[in-house]
Formats: sequence, structure tokens, C-alpha cells
Amino acid sequence: MQFNKKTIWITGASSGIGKAIALKISKEKSHLILSGRNKEELENVALVCKQNGSETTVLPFDLGDEKSVEEAVNKVFSKDINIDALYHFGGISQRSFVSETPLFVDRRIFEVNYFGTIALTKAILPKMIQSGGGHLAVTSSIVGKFGFPYRSSYSASKHALHGFFESLRAENVQNNIKVSIIIPGRIKTNISVNAINKEGKTHATMDDGQNKGMSAEKSAKIICKKLKREKKEILVGGKEIIMVHIRRFLPVLYYRLSSRVKPL
Repeated sequence: MQFNKKTIWITGASSGIGKAIALKISKEKSHLILSGRNKEELENVALVCKQNGSETTVLPFDLGDEKSVEEAVNKVFSKDINIDALYHFGGISQRSFVSETPLFVDRRIFEVNYFGTIALTKAILPKMIQSGGGHLAVTSSIVGKFGFPYRSSYSASKHALHGFFESLRAENVQNNIKVSIIIPGRIKTNISVNAINKEGKTHATMDDGQNKGMSAEKSAKIICKKLKREKKEILVGGKEIIMVHIRRFLPVLYYRLSSRVKPL
């Protein structure tokens, strides 16, 4: 996957990893469709992308609103734009205990992280297949590989994305649809600030661990390099990502270590 002269749709492009990815790819003179909820921030990102030599289309919408997703897709289709790649970085996190979290919070997290993401994917997939193939990338999390305190539905939504996109990959080998699952560890972004609590309100606090994580810019360099190689799984982060390998190869040790994890 070469980014030059390709049309790449990036969700979550107004901040965090999505923004860093957009700015990184823009240096390779692509056409970027930048999406998120914050139109003003998207326009700021678009301005820098244009300065870097890329064409941009700002297309704000809400992943948690099915109608908003449909309207965004219709706008793209109405311009007869061929999507070469769709990179999902949009989503919300969570900070609340299972026993204290009402079901509407769980549903909200799934509407954004899972249903919104697969709705957009399903909408553009047929045309992508018809055009000869393309590249899909979805952002999971290290907690998409195993559970973590205070993140129950966030973790569950990321597990669900693994199942969906791995199935999609298996179904579309002959259609030249490439699928990359991005698995970040602790990345220093505003995801913990914008996480929702047990009341469905913004958490508004930066986690200490998140604050000490890898910068979004550094993670974007690693991710973009591996997206070019169409890696099926892209692990990015610090020493915490070793837990993925421990979980797989040394489960007894994993359970011992995970029992010591503090929720905050």
C-alpha cells in the first residue's frame, strides 16, 4: 500500500493517533478524507495537510449516529470518489466499574466503537471490491486482546472488532481486500480525558499511565510504516505490549500479572 495519489478516508482525524496519521500520510501527497465530530479541528488538520502537499476533504459526522454515518457515505458517493483505503481511528473509551455502569453506557460505547465502525465499513466495502480491492485498517487496543479493569465495555467493543475484521479478511482474500488491525498500548492522547464514566459523562482526567505513554506522533510513524506493508496486526506502544505475547504463550504468568493490575 503506497499512499501517494491514493484516496484515504481517516476517521478520528481531529485528534490523537488519527490526527497524527493524517499529518504523516499528507506528506506523501494523497487525497485525504478527514472525519470526526469536531469540524473546526478537522479544518485545522486539513490546513496542515494541504501545506504538506495533499488534497483534503473535511467530512464531519458522528460514528454513534447511524443516520450521520449514512449521510457521510452518501456525500462521498455523490462525488464519485473511489476509496483506496479506510483507516478507522474514531472511538471512545471508558472509565467505570462493571457493577456501577448502567447498560446505556455500554450501548453507547458499542454504538460508536463497534456499530459505527462496521456500518461505515459495510457501506463502502461493495464499491471497494468492485474497484479491484483496497485496504482497511481498524484501531483496536491492547485491551482488545484481554480484559482490563475499569474498561469492560471498551475492551469488549475492541474484542468485537477483532472478530469482525478477521472474518471480513477471511471472506475477501479473493477480492484483494487487505485488513490491518492496529493494537495500541499506552499512547499519549486525549482518549482517557474524553472517556465516558458510569454516568455517560466525560471522564475529564488524564490517566497517569496514558500520560507516560508513547507520543501519538511516534506511534504514527510506526503505524504508517506497517500499513504500507499491509501487516495484519500492528502492535505499537511501550513495554506493556509484551503482555500480548505473555497472554498467548505464558497464560499462567499472564493471570498472575493481570491480578495485580490497578484500575486507575
